[in-house]
Amino acid sequence: MLQFASTEVTHAGSVREVNEDSVLSKKESGLWVVADGMGGYEAGDVASKMLVDALDEITLGDSITSNIENIEQTVLDVNQRIIDHSNLVFEGRVFGSTVVLVYLYENLGFVFWAGDSRLYRLRDNVLKKITRDHSQLQEMLDSNLLLPEEVENYPDHNIITRAVGAEETLMLDFLAFKIEEDDKFLLCSDGLYNSVNDNQVQAILNNGSIHLNSKQLIEAALENGASDNVSFILIQDSNGETITNVKFRS
Repeated sequence: MLQFASTEVTHAGSVREVNEDSVLSKKESGLWVVADGMGGYEAGDVASKMLVDALDEITLGDSITSNIENIEQTVLDVNQRIIDHSNLVFEGRVFGSTVVLVYLYENLGFVFWAGDSRLYRLRDNVLKKITRDHSQLQEMLDSNLLLPEEVENYPDHNIITRAVGAEETLMLDFLAFKIEEDDKFLLCSDGLYNSVNDNQVQAILNNGSIHLNSKQLIEAALENGASDNVSFILIQDSNGETITNVKFRS
């Protein structure tokens, strides 16, 4: 049976003063979360924290089906709580949080997401994006209204089409996948992949332990200007390592 080690990083970045991201690592339960708040100070950070706090409180048992239902219902409940909080405190102003959430059980993995926070997998030295962004940019690409080589200059790349707390009805995307030995998983907010491109990420993840990888990723993001908050979690079969939820926050 696979046992997992993880590292987490959340950082305000090179420009912003407030970190609206939140992260959660529950290695003992096989649950990891990255949430990217939107709506500005005292709004986005509240939303992302509400989400990870609620997920931190759930208890996962031996039934995969029940655990998946519990996770999904918790996120849906937070969606309504954020809307209620907005109506009470912010006069109905829209705020919320993207989320990417991974639940690992033995050799099976499950991912939920809403928005443009992502899950990547490194297998056989090749990085693959597992999730599909809920964003205007992705819709333009899917409709062939934008070419891949035009993405870098697209002006509205940060407009998302789905988030926890944005609408009364939340549609969470969900995928199940098998895990192989030596797989590495990267959950991240857009602050990472907008600062460090996929080729750079792949090169870093192919070099050493997830502890070293985490230091290299945040250093690369900050060196590249990191105009947004940068948050990510790295997960790998522990394979005898003693790394357990190594954290870096700023």
